[in-house]
Amino acid sequence: MTTLIRLNEPVGPENAPLVVLGPSLGTSTILWEDVIPLLADDYRVAAWDLPGHGAGPRVSHAFTVADLADAVAAAVADDTFLYAGVSLGGATGLELARRHGDRVRAAAIVASGAVLGDPVSWAERAAQARSQSTSSLIVGSAQRWFAPDSMARRPDLSGRLLHALQDADDEGYARCCEALAAYDVRSTLAGIDVPVLAAWGAHDAVAPEAKAVEIAEGVVDGRVARIADAGHLPPAEQPEAVAALLRSFFASVTRGDS
Repeated sequence: MTTLIRLNEPVGPENAPLVVLGPSLGTSTILWEDVIPLLADDYRVAAWDLPGHGAGPRVSHAFTVADLADAVAAAVADDTFLYAGVSLGGATGLELARRHGDRVRAAAIVASGAVLGDPVSWAERAAQARSQSTSSLIVGSAQRWFAPDSMARRPDLSGRLLHALQDADDEGYARCCEALAAYDVRSTLAGIDVPVLAAWGAHDAVAPEAKAVEIAEGVVDGRVARIADAGHLPPAEQPEAVAALLRSFFASVTRGDS
């Protein structure tokens, strides 16, 4: 099968635990760039790009969120790793925990859910990307992505994320929408027994608190966390808070490791 994702080379101390970071639809590894240095003192950190996004490969065939999870697992050389992902990257994290639980030591699912949106809306957005390009999605995405003051507080990064959306391959974006249309792991959450943190941005209307609670209550070992002053892209909006949250969570599940 054609390669679906691109995983960056990790940064951080050799032999440190590996943390893999997943993106939101329409974004790239830019989403995590201010978090990575805050983790890289104690972890090796690698981020990945979706099909047609950032450095991700262009694809023209259908794929599922489970396929993305399998692609991430195949790209990671380490036997085990820690994971954090946002929105579609978070959905991929749940599929990783479900399908590759022997390798995922813990998963932080940020601004995501066991199901996201509805198939009709995703089909409409896929059609818009194909017919009008991802540029036509910028205004709506900006409204969904950011808390009320995020763009004013971090204008450079916000602008770069919106440019990443504009630069995304129209077909790749549409295929990601179609993967989300078919995604629903609510009935299989109980089979996930790796530690899971479900975190939401306080201003996120796409994946609000109820989505995080559903995940945490559905898995065997779940917990929740609220990220203040953030919308749908907490790593870009509140990198220090997200890094601190991940550090605490990962330390709690790796404590005692040699």
